[in-house]
Amino acid sequence: MAAPITRRTGIVLAAAGAVALLLVGATIGLLLSGRIGGSTAATAPGTDSVDAGFARDMIVHHDQGVLMAHYAEQNTTDDEISVMAYDIGATQSDQAGQMKGWLSLWDVPEFASGPHMAWMGSDGHGGHDMAAMSGSAGASTPASTAQDGALMPGMATTEQIDQLRSASGPASDVLFLQLMIRHHQGGLPMMEYAASHAQSTVVANFAAKMADAQESEISVMTQMLQARGAAPLPAP
Repeated sequence: MAAPITRRTGIVLAAAGAVALLLVGATIGLLLSGRIGGSTAATAPGTDSVDAGFARDMIVHHDQGVLMAHYAEQNTTDDEISVMAYDIGATQSDQAGQMKGWLSLWDVPEFASGPHMAWMGSDGHGGHDMAAMSGSAGASTPASTAQDGALMPGMATTEQIDQLRSASGPASDVLFLQLMIRHHQGGLPMMEYAASHAQSTVVANFAAKMADAQESEISVMTQMLQARGAAPLPAP
């Protein structure tokens, strides 16, 4: 029997959706004006900037989040899970599209040749330190792998994605919530670093609002897990 969509869940999802719409509108307006964060093409963030690194890595992180949300929505019979999965998938797909638009506007490559998160510097767990942060072992999906083969924090392994794809009903619901909570937790340091260090005001604000929305979703999903007799996985 499908679980009812609680009022708290509905309020949080509506708020997250509103934030996403505001970010879409602001970004479109800046793209049309040819400016991002008060920068013209001559002063746009470069390929090695925090802004570009954040956009590249968050696109990859979001792509896996969208995939997990798709499997969860496809496999569930629970209305509450279906709404959560749809909202996460739609929001992260829209945000990834916006970040691809930034990279195109800045005329920088969408894909970096170096390790993920190197743009975060020595205090941002960049480069080869990712393997220790990821909290998971085994092969990763090609899109989530840096040159050294390490997973970004919070990213699910190929085996976990396969397990989610083949699961159904309550087992799928619990696994989705567990993997998505850890996925959100793993992405938060990138958002927080970009919010503090991005050259573009728009990118910094975008990252900060994204972090706020995902922290709210972590809280709701943790309660949803508890209501289903399960607990979150260890944080990445």
